[in-house]
Amino acid sequence: MTSTQTPIDSPFGYRSTAREVVEGFDLSGKTIVVTGGYSGIGTETVRALAEAGARVIVGARRPQQALEVLQDVPGDIAIIPLDLLDPASIDAFAQSVSDQHQSIDILINNAAIMASPLMRDARGYEAQFAANHLGHFQLTARLWPLLKADGGARVVALSSTGHRLNGLDVNDPNWERREYQKWPAYGQAKSANALFALQLDMLGEPHGVRAFSVHPGGIVTPLQRHLTMEEQKAMGWFDEEGNVNEAFKSTEEGASTTVWCATSPLLDGMGGVYCEDCNIAAPASEDRPFGGVHPHVLDQGLAEALWAKSEELTGVDFRP
Repeated sequence: MTSTQTPIDSPFGYRSTAREVVEGFDLSGKTIVVTGGYSGIGTETVRALAEAGARVIVGARRPQQALEVLQDVPGDIAIIPLDLLDPASIDAFAQSVSDQHQSIDILINNAAIMASPLMRDARGYEAQFAANHLGHFQLTARLWPLLKADGGARVVALSSTGHRLNGLDVNDPNWERREYQKWPAYGQAKSANALFALQLDMLGEPHGVRAFSVHPGGIVTPLQRHLTMEEQKAMGWFDEEGNVNEAFKSTEEGASTTVWCATSPLLDGMGGVYCEDCNIAAPASEDRPFGGVHPHVLDQGLAEALWAKSEELTGVDFRP
C-alpha cells in the first residue's frame, strides 16, 4: 500500500550530492534507464549511478549532444534516441531496450520542459503535459514487462515544487478550452508527474514495483531555456548583478534526491510518496511556501482519473 507521506530518518539532506548518496554502493549488474540524462541534473544522475557500477541507458532527444556530454563519464553508458513528444520514437526506444535487456531495475523519468510558450505535438497535445507526463506514461507502459520481470524495480518521476502552482484539469489537460498560461501549464504537468507515481505505485506494488516522485530543488540548468534573465530576476532566482540565489542547489545536489529514491535501502517496501531533500516531504505549510507537498497530488481519486485520461490520450492500455 502507499506509504505515509511523513519524513523518515535520512542521513542526507538539502546539500547532499548524488555521489554522496551512493557512496559505497555497488550497483554492478543493475540496469537503469534515465530520460534526458545528458543535461543538468540528468547528467549528474547518470554520472553517480554509472560510477557506482550500474549499466545506464540514456534516452536522448539529441543523441549527438548526449554523446559529447557523457563521453568522459566513466562507466557502462548507452545512448538511444528518444523523443517524448513522438509516440513512434517512444515505442522504438522501448523496443531497442527490450531487444538488449531482459529486465530493468530502475526507471528514472527525468526529462522535462518548463514554462515554454504554447507548443503542441503532432497530436495537438500541449507540449509540457505531453513531454513531461504523457511521454513518460507511454514509456513506462512499454517498459513495464522489463520492470516487473525480476521484482523489486523502482520508478522515479521527476516532479517539482511547481506542482503548487496549479492543480490538474483532467477535462482540459491540453489547454483547448482555456487561455494558455505557461506557468499554470507547468504546474499541471508537474502535478501529473506526482499523481502518476502515486497511481503507478498502487498498481505496481503487487508486482514488486514501487514508484516515487521527486522535487529536486531550485537549480540553474538548461531547463530554464524558455525564460529571460529578466523573468528569472523578477522571481528572485538571480540578483540584479546576475548572481544566482544562494538557496539554489548545484546540479550535483539537485540530482541527489532522484538517486536517493532510486537506490536507498531506507525506502525498501515503501512507495507512492513525494520526496525532496533526500527525504519524504512533509506537507506544505505557510512557513514553507516553496517546499513540502500539496494535498492535490496525494489524491488517489485524481490519480486514477489522470491514469484513465492518459490511457485515452495515448491509446495505451496500461493496466499492470
